[in-house]
Amino acid sequence: MTMTPHSNWWVVTDLDGTLMDHHYDWSAAKDAIRCLQRHGIPVIPCTSKTAEEVLRFRELAGLHDPFIVENGGAIYGESATGEVWRQDLGPSWRQLRPQLADLERELGEPLQALDDLSDMDADRLLGLSGEALQMAQRRQCSVPFVPPMLPESRHRLQVLAEMRQLAVVQGNRLGHLLGAGVSKGQALQTLKQRQGVPDVKVLALGDSPNDLPLLDASDCAVVVPGAAGPHPELKAGVAEGRYQLAPAPHDEGWSAAVLKWIPGLQDNNTLLS
Repeated sequence: MTMTPHSNWWVVTDLDGTLMDHHYDWSAAKDAIRCLQRHGIPVIPCTSKTAEEVLRFRELAGLHDPFIVENGGAIYGESATGEVWRQDLGPSWRQLRPQLADLERELGEPLQALDDLSDMDADRLLGLSGEALQMAQRRQCSVPFVPPMLPESRHRLQVLAEMRQLAVVQGNRLGHLLGAGVSKGQALQTLKQRQGVPDVKVLALGDSPNDLPLLDASDCAVVVPGAAGPHPELKAGVAEGRYQLAPAPHDEGWSAAVLKWIPGLQDNNTLLS
């Protein structure tokens, strides 16, 4: 398949742990991002981050493509005049936040919300402080929290959330409370319809369980490993051949995967042009 300047592909990607390492470095992906831009291929963040965080990343990366935030809680884009639009896909933070306290009581274990973390704990858990932490805490449609340690407690929490018509998804470091049916995969489908391209092909990249709906909604799904390999909950999909495995962790693996699985990029050797 020959790549054309306006190829019918999107690259839809998680950020933390996928395009970025856990110190938020994405320098090894910069050339690949520029290559995609030259080919007219959108790079669409699909992340647990807030809109504020993604807008800052887009500015640094020179992106103008739409994006998905808070694990599918909302989609954003720009109008032809550059104005940012937003479409909410689930309940608001104000509706969800009291539910976390109720779930904590029902579970009988602490569920500390991101917005309640001390600066010291946030820096230890997430490597965030100051303005970066404040942007991560200003949620619109999800409630991140420190999840229970034991797998049986996490499972019981999911059952309790479902009884309230809510969902809990797990990222690398935090759990996320969302409305039922809210997911990265559902948000991708909504964005495709809104943009009028229901048949666009999607290369999706992710690294943790909250990326599974995105990977399953794509045409080519790539698991980006961490330093110790792919997340245990994503290994089965790789072994079964449903997901491809990037050859290196984080931004380095992301870059190699994009070049390998977007038709024509590597053949055209565009990174060296």
